[in-house]
Amino acid sequence: MWYKNVVPGLKRDWTMDDYPIRVRFRPVPQVSNTSRMKSLPWTADIINWPGMSGSADTRQGALEELRKNFDRSKATRPTLPRPGTKVPIEFASNELVGQHADLAKDFVKRVLGVDWAWISDDSSLWDFHGEETNESLIKKIRDVYGVDVSDISSGNLAKIFDRILESKTAPPTPDQRPHLN
Repeated sequence: MWYKNVVPGLKRDWTMDDYPIRVRFRPVPQVSNTSRMKSLPWTADIINWPGMSGSADTRQGALEELRKNFDRSKATRPTLPRPGTKVPIEFASNELVGQHADLAKDFVKRVLGVDWAWISDDSSLWDFHGEETNESLIKKIRDVYGVDVSDISSGNLAKIFDRILESKTAPPTPDQRPHLN
């Protein structure tokens, strides 16, 4: 009988059904239809695992979304946390963005219009607004830095920072050279 207490501790192939799950309903506030972001009333999450959640219009949909996210995590992680244990928050890498720390700080204030933001290598313009396109921020980047980033459809900030810095070190094109009269 002692093995009943030991065997669960040896298990390593966890399924979502092994984890404690919380499902919540929150009424959705009325918002304008101009935002691409939609509030969803149902959320299902694994207790003590920050970010492991799913949201949908229905309870079942939230559970299905949670299962998809769990399966994706299981496929990409070397091991899963033991059910019931507190999982520490994992931040995405910010190594690439960190190489442009001064530019990132300036960009956050002048383009995004906030005093401070934590930016990872996966952060994008999409993370900072609810509009249907990035066009207003792309225009602001062009106005502030004189750089066109409209071809960076992902809006990835690390790529945008690279482009801004490249434009500062590149020799001027013929139309950018000063004209002597």
